[in-house]
Order: sequence, then structure tokens, then C-alpha cells
Amino acid sequence: MRQQDFAAALLDPALPVPPGLCDPQGRPAGTRFAVYRNNLAASLTEALEIGFPVLRKLMGEGPFRTLALLYARRHPPRGRQLAHYGQQMPDVLAGIAQLAGYPYLSDIARLELALRRSYHAADHAPLDASALAPEELMELSPRLAPSAEILSSAHPSPGLWQRNTPPDAPKPRPGPEAVLVARAGFDPAVHLLSPGALAFARALDGRTTIALALERAVEAAPGLDLSALLTLFLTSGALTRPHQGATP
Repeated sequence: MRQQDFAAALLDPALPVPPGLCDPQGRPAGTRFAVYRNNLAASLTEALEIGFPVLRKLMGEGPFRTLALLYARRHPPRGRQLAHYGQQMPDVLAGIAQLAGYPYLSDIARLELALRRSYHAADHAPLDASALAPEELMELSPRLAPSAEILSSAHPSPGLWQRNTPPDAPKPRPGPEAVLVARAGFDPAVHLLSPGALAFARALDGRTTIALALERAVEAAPGLDLSALLTLFLTSGALTRPHQGATP
């Protein structure tokens, strides 16, 4: 019996029990294998349900479980820890013809993956501007923290995600959206970004000063509230000094 055949049969209930599979007494182990297969499918499905709660809510329990089983067959876990399981989910969703009318689902999956990455990212020293004069702050060249990510969507996917998270979230507006995922403490948060804020975020490469990044933000969105923009990035844990490593 080949290991590949055993693994394939574990993940596909349509395949027969691998030949030559016996229990310690030498008896056929078909029943034991079926129990093992069911437990594995349940575990992987549960891991995906935990990892993609809003995606599951939008799709419904039945369709999502079907998706989870399909995903598990195509992308079995490569390690023991399932905290990051599901990295290929956006691509799997985009490749399912029946979901072509719901392109925002892939972006929902990307956002939920970003939240997980942010949660598990290395600790870092956030940029502390409290002791800096305004001119000193403007001359700094910070970068996005290890736990911060910027995501853009051609659809109002971030707004749709927020609408299905807290009960009082506003309805999403039509059109493209961008978000900042950042972690100020232990739990990451999602912040919707205006075009100017997105331009500011994209300029934060560890070499561009805050002053220049703000200029690019104003070019993208004249009249932008620069004070509110800086406050968001300084209080959300999104910024760290260039080349600042993780804290022990």
C-alpha cells in the first residue's frame, strides 16, 4: 500500500479503503479506517469554519462544508498546526465556476487570512510619537509593522465583512474598498481606508518620510483630514521604525 493512496483515500470518501489495511489482529480494518476518515474530515472542516467565520456565514453552513471538503482534498495540511490552514482558499474560491457571480468571496477569504496572520505575527515595538515634536515626527521614515497589512478589493468586500461582524456596522457602499489590518494589542482590527489613506499606507516603506507620505495622501485625496489619518496609523499599532526587529 502506497502512502499516497492512503492519504488520497483519507480525504476522498468516494475512494475505496486502501487494500491490505489490517488491524493489529490481522483483520480487515475498513470500519476503523472509515471512522478515522470521518474524524479527519470533521477536524479539517472545523478548522476552516474557525478560520473563515464570515465566509461561512455568507455562504451558509451546507455550501461551506462542501467547500471545506473540496479544499481539504485539494490542499491537505502540511503540518500539525492548523492555525494557518486555508492559505489557498481565495484561489480555490476564484476557481469554482458556480461562484463566479460572487467574486467578493475571495476577498473576504483574503481578509480573514490577513486577520489570522496579524494575530500570529511577531511582536514589535510600535512607533511612539508621544515624546516627539511635530517636526521630528514628520522626518521619521516608518514602515508597516509585522502585524499590519493593506488589502484592496474591487468590491465592497471589507464593508461586507464588517457588516457581518458587529451587529451595528453600517451597510457597505458599492465600489472598491481598501483596509488596514493592524494589531495594537492582542487582537487585530480592520480599518476602512479612504483613497488618501491608502496612498499614505503604500508610501510607508521605511525610506519615505511621514511628511512625503502625507503629501502623496493629499495628492490622492485633496482635503483629507491629515490629523485623523496620522492618529489612525499611530494608535492602531500599524507603524514601527525602519528595521525594528521583533521584541523578545
